[in-house]
Parts: sequence; C-alpha cells; structure tokens
Amino acid sequence: MQASAIAAALEGRDALVVLPTGGGKSLCYQLPPLVNEKVTVVVSPLIALMRDQVRALELNGYPAAALHSAVEPEEAREIEARLVSGELNLVLAAPERMVTTGFRALLARLNDAGRLGTIAIDEAHCISQWGHDFRPEYRRLAELRAVVPGTPMQAFTATATPRVRQDIIDQLGLHEPEVLVGIFDRPNLTYRVQARQSGARAVEQIAAAVTRHQQAGEGGAIVYCISRKETEEFAEALRGRGLDAQPYHAGLKPKQRDNIEHAFTNEQLDVVCATVAFGMGIDRSNVRLVVHAACPKSVEAYQQEAGRAGRDGEPAECLLLFSPSDAGRWSRLILRDVPQGEPIPESTRAQLDLVREAQRFVALMQCRHKALSEHFGQEYGPPPGRHNCGACDVCLGETEHEPDSARIAQILMSAVARLDQRWGAAHVTDVVRGSSSEKIKANGHDRLSVHGLLKEKPRGEVLMYLEQLVAASALQRHVSDGGFETLRFGDLGNAVMKAETPITLARPMGSGAVGRERSRRSNRSPEVVVLDADEVALFERLRAVRLQIAREESIPPYIVFNDATLREMAKLRPSSRREMLSIKGVGEAKLDAFGDAFLEELERVSDG
Repeated sequence: MQASAIAAALEGRDALVVLPTGGGKSLCYQLPPLVNEKVTVVVSPLIALMRDQVRALELNGYPAAALHSAVEPEEAREIEARLVSGELNLVLAAPERMVTTGFRALLARLNDAGRLGTIAIDEAHCISQWGHDFRPEYRRLAELRAVVPGTPMQAFTATATPRVRQDIIDQLGLHEPEVLVGIFDRPNLTYRVQARQSGARAVEQIAAAVTRHQQAGEGGAIVYCISRKETEEFAEALRGRGLDAQPYHAGLKPKQRDNIEHAFTNEQLDVVCATVAFGMGIDRSNVRLVVHAACPKSVEAYQQEAGRAGRDGEPAECLLLFSPSDAGRWSRLILRDVPQGEPIPESTRAQLDLVREAQRFVALMQCRHKALSEHFGQEYGPPPGRHNCGACDVCLGETEHEPDSARIAQILMSAVARLDQRWGAAHVTDVVRGSSSEKIKANGHDRLSVHGLLKEKPRGEVLMYLEQLVAASALQRHVSDGGFETLRFGDLGNAVMKAETPITLARPMGSGAVGRERSRRSNRSPEVVVLDADEVALFERLRAVRLQIAREESIPPYIVFNDATLREMAKLRPSSRREMLSIKGVGEAKLDAFGDAFLEELERVSDG
C-alpha cells in the first residue's frame, strides 16, 4: 500500500491510508517531498512523537522540523523561512497549531509560492466521533480546505472500521480519494485472552507473563491499566518480584513522565505499567509483551495498543485479562462528563457501543486473528500450510469446550428471567453460585430456584459464560443513563433457555502452550531470523554496542538499528561496508554514522 499512497501524493490526489501499527505509514508522507521537492505538512498529535520522528529523519540525512509549543518564536521563524526558501520540505505540527491564524498564513504563503505539496493528517481516526479516540480539535482541520483549496489532503490511521473510514472522508471533504486499506492482521503476534483473577492473583497472572519474557531477555513489556491507581499498584507489585517496573499516567509530574518514557524508549527500563495515555509516541521496536490488565475500551484501541508489540516483525505476545466489571468501569468513565438527567450525546453513545464491541471480542471463543480482521472489514485466511492461525489461545488449544454447555446456558438464562432482567452479570453470577450476601438476602434472591445451581463453578468462569451468551445474542446488555448495566434477553434468549437452539460454551485452560509457540515461530513468521547459541551471544554484544551509541548520541536505540537488523548482522556477520549495506535497515547515512562501531565488534568476534 505504501507505493500507492506515495503515488497519490505525487499526483496531487486526496487519499485515506489505513495501515496497521508498524505498517510504515510515515514513509508514505516522508518520501514524496524528496521526489517533488515541495513541502508536506504533517499533523501530528504529540510533541514527543514529533521530536523522535525529526531526529530519526535527521540521522538518515533527511532535513525535517517540527513546530509545537516547545519551539521558541525565533526558531519557529527560522523554520518557516527555510520552508519558504526550499531548504526544508517536511514539517510536523499539532492540530491545534494548524488552525491558528499564523499557521494558516504560512500555508497560504507556501501555496502562493508554489511550495505546498500535501497536507498529511496522522492519527486521522481522531476526526471521527465513531472512532475510539475522538478529538474535537481534529474536526477543525477541514477548515484548511478554505485556506488552500487546491492542496491534496492525505489521512493516515492504523485503526479504522469501514464506518470510521467513511466519516473521515466526509469530515475532511476528501475529493474522490484513493482509499488504501492494508492488511490488519499481524501474524507475528500471539493473542491470548484469559479471565482476570481477583486481587493478588491478578498480579500473579501479570507477573508470570512479564517474568517469562524478561528471563528470556526479550525486550520491553507494557502493562495497560484502566486507572492510575492500578498502574502504581501493579508496578510496585512487579518490583516486589524483582522486576524493574515503573508506573506511567497523566497524574505524574511532566518531568517524571518524560523520564519514564525516555528510559523505556532507550531500553534503560523494560517494564511500564501505564494508562492508555502511554504509547502513541512510543516507537520502540522490540516490545515483546503487551498486557491488558482489563478489557480495552474498544477493539480499535486494542488493535493499536497490542500493535505496539513486535513492531520489528519478530514474535511477540499480547495477553488480555478481563472481567465483566470492566465494561461498567469504562461506561462510567465515558459518562462522567454527561450531566445527570441530561440526554447522552450521540458521540458518547458511540463510545459506549465501542465498549460493548470490545466485550464481544473478548467473549467470542474463535480465532483472535480472524475476529480482529473481520472487525475491520477484512476476510481472514490462515498462513499457508496451516488450518488455523497457530498464534492465539483458541487455535493453540488453550481453550476447551464446556461439555455441560446446554444445562449451564439454561440455568443462566433462567436466572436472568427470574431476576426480571433488571440485574447485571455480577449479581446473576452471585445468585447461581449460591451467594448469601446481604444484597442477595435483602432482595429475596436466595429463595429463587436457580440459587446455587452453579456453586461448583469458579466465579470468573460463570462471568465468562455470560459474556459468551451475550456474544451469541442469547443475552444483550442495557446501559442506563447512569452507566449501570443490566442483562436482558436477546433475539435467541427464549430459544436458548428452552434448549431449542444449541449453544456451545468454552473456557480457557491457561497459557501452558508457550513451548509450542516458541517452536512454531519460524513457521509463523517467515521473515524472522532464527539464531543459534553463538549468534544469540553475538546479537547481545551488538545490542550493547547499539546501547552505547544511543547513550552517546542521546537517541533511542531503535533509531540506531532495530533488533531485526542486529539479528541479521549476527547471522550474516558482514566484514566490510559493502556487506553491511546488504543488511536490511542499513543505509548510507547510518553506515557513515554508526557502521564502523559494529564492524569493529564483528571483527573482534571473528578474531576471538
């Protein structure tokens, strides 16, 4: 898709480009200015992201600049002069800055001088109220059409359903755009979904996954949490188990956040427990584990956040721990700014719908790769030679069918009916498991015929079965204006309760297939370079060289070379500059800047 997107820019056509995280969107707007020598203005949401992109481009010998609140007025004037003179052809700016009077004047000046090539909008899903990260300031970007009416616009995003794609086109007023949608599937990622245990046992679930990857020396790990409090609690618990973990959330002081982000990006810190505020500007290529400690806010958010694993194309794991209570937490957060008694705005209802779609994804016991692909409107086919993806909990055999599915489904449907369809999943679960809480007794629910009929089942398992009944349209959720959720009968409710429609329930067995996953890696990800023991040792030595260079240059290690490039060096052991240029990821500029240090290390190994 990159070639088509670049061609559209060079030909002056509007375009919508949807490529998954790590799919190479930035090249689509970085390359055209090198060809047509006109200015591409890039809308970018984060200062940290702009800084990293500009630094990475400069190291490749590509002059670029960013205009944001941290740029001094004198420096900003210098950047603008370089843009007009032709010395500079790529500039990044925040959406708020793009619609200011001063920036509009700059765009008009560039346009009048014949210097303006394209306006590229990154994270374009923020334009759509149906998107998972709607930002009203993005809507104003359409105003630029009136300032430079003949300038093509190109919108870029990693996550957009067909509905969101159409909304982006409509809101920006794209004219007969080239719509380019890449493959959403990330075959190098292994997806796992498990019921989250309560209290300290949830920490053990997270710690087990993080420890497994850290002991294997497998790069970074991100643990996503809903609340700030959880980020701090999980980080402290992981540190208590000997893991170097830090929390990250918007409540920290800016300097503290910057230090943690810098340490993680520069591989001085490998584990971050964070709210969803962390990650948009993170381009660390060797994140090997992303844990969601709760059901994500939307499938789109999950695709983007989980997609921060394995950006170098090498295998990585995405573990999602869920509880049905997660949906209620997200709903209350979404509704907190809606005044009590006021109608819920359409954009807010759209966000609530996204929460329910995420719950459906979690509950469906089908191939995770297939479910994600189909959510974004794409058919899924397993890798050649396989009958399934071989890279998710369902296809790895980490789930099993419940042999008593029909009876359990009837009990749960009967419980919802006898509770007059006025209670949520947690209460239904407490009833069928025989709870004698004050709440149960006060409402007389301990006298119902279904009370205690599933007392032998773990609470998390029963909650998961309710989720699957919702996914199967036997039940449906109803969210009140206050954000409280109840279960009601869906289209197939009566048929399931009367056993007229067969139902199959499933439960996770845990993540015991790690060994099988490792043995399949080369089959699942054909581009992965598999190293023997000596090559692994050399790879680690090359990583040490990279880290030293990164510290000396004050840049993230991935900007020097990513892990995939170092693995290929360890495998092929180039001994000359010419041979180094044959390594994927090594270009002339980086060879001049860093090549000698790596060649010297490779020579030491050969001589040793």
